[in-house]
Amino acid sequence: MTKWFAGVLVCLTVLLQYRIWLSDDGVREAYRLRQSVDQQADTNSELRRRNEQLAAEVADLKSGLTAIEERARSELGMIATGESFYQVVPKVVTAPAESRDALTTRTAKR
Repeated sequence: MTKWFAGVLVCLTVLLQYRIWLSDDGVREAYRLRQSVDQQADTNSELRRRNEQLAAEVADLKSGLTAIEERARSELGMIATGESFYQVVPKVVTAPAESRDALTTRTAKR
């Protein structure tokens, strides 16, 4: 009787261990789901932060003219009355005459 009972217990233990470790709804699936939930939580926090920034920007646009003025300046290139706009253009460095002639000659030979 005890051998039979011990055999049943061993079979049940093997069956339960199989279900825990190797089945589709076991530990591996729980681990995969945990990773998926963590990844989704990270995505949600990024989107939440972006939504807060956008909500603050909308509130700023609704409440004051400074945000509208700032946007007009940066995106549309507008300036206020009485202001002067100065655009600084970087100096273009040209090659010396000798190397320019050599480049032209070398290009012409091809």
